Amino acid sequence: MLQKSKPRKNSLMVKLDIVFSKFIRLRDVRKDGTFTCISCNRILPYDQADCGHYINRKHMATRFNEKNCNAQCRSCNRFDEGNLQGYRRGLISKYGESVVLMLESMKNQMNKISDFEYKAMIDYYRKEIKRLIKEKNID
Repeated sequence: MLQKSKPRKNSLMVKLDIVFSKFIRLRDVRKDGTFTCISCNRILPYDQADCGHYINRKHMATRFNEKNCNAQCRSCNRFDEGNLQGYRRGLISKYGESVVLMLESMKNQMNKISDFEYKAMIDYYRKEIKRLIKEKNID
């Protein structure tokens, strides 16, 4: 009898990355279908939004932190190394300097996510995506 193999942490992390990214982009889009880049303040259509991370994704303690992740234009996120100076200014404006200092201090904390936690977060963000799509009439 074949046993169902356990999902690998890596595949769960990839699934969470996908739904979390979509959630962040939907969270930050306005009802008119546009968003403002956290780093450069350009206003662009939703389909040009990336989920930009202030603290790099390699740092697991902040990888799925909703305040660390914001809609960002592709130019800043992909070609300007995140435009971190602009990103920091945008975060201070959006959340306040204390949140930015907290994110910066969390950077090197150890954070191991269990399979159960990955699955719970995937489920949570899938529900949030459905809610936001309906609420903002997008997609």
